[in-house]
Amino acid sequence: MRFDIISVLPELLESPLNHSIMQRAKNKGLLEVYLHNLRDYGLGRHKQVDDYQFGGGAGMVMKPEPLAACIENLKAGHTYDEIIYTSPDGVRLDQALCNRLSMNQNLLVICGHYKGVDERIREKYVTLEISIGDYVLSGGELAAAVLVDAVGRLIPGVLNDETSALFDSFQDDLLAPPVYTRPAEWEGMAVPEVLLSGNDKLIEEWRHEQSLERTRSRRPDLYERFVRG
Repeated sequence: MRFDIISVLPELLESPLNHSIMQRAKNKGLLEVYLHNLRDYGLGRHKQVDDYQFGGGAGMVMKPEPLAACIENLKAGHTYDEIIYTSPDGVRLDQALCNRLSMNQNLLVICGHYKGVDERIREKYVTLEISIGDYVLSGGELAAAVLVDAVGRLIPGVLNDETSALFDSFQDDLLAPPVYTRPAEWEGMAVPEVLLSGNDKLIEEWRHEQSLERTRSRRPDLYERFVRG
């Protein structure tokens, strides 16, 4: 799977995408991530990529020409399943959307910055807008990193235990149950006996009950969705 990411600050993405699971995925040849500096397509001697917005108002807007030049250059070499813009206006990123995107081969991500991108870029190129939450970030780079991590880990072979991703929180609209490791007793708190029983059926039932209760108490919105089916 390939991600191309357009940013005015690509260095913000280097650390989160070059360590741990994402780095192992790239080393295995399962994931490719290419960062493209929009300033390479900037206008004039100063490589301008933004300008004042028509109609007045605070904040600069990313100009259409550099973005269009970068997108067209990338499209000349690749066919993209989606051209994504990270934006507060977008659909909320959730596990179902991550699952769907993980089935694609090529994704292009545009990181917004300043006051956002010229609306004409959104109209001409963007096929999907994604928000990672109802809050505002300084730019779309962190949202892009979240997107790559959430989608990339679902690619078969990325995780050492391929069943692990299937039992993550949100895969079935339930939060994951509590987990424990050694020692069996710590600070006077003991691991639930059922987890030490070796009885796979009882353990599975306990985990499901815990998932239900945790979701009901902590995320009633998810619980209602689960109940409705």
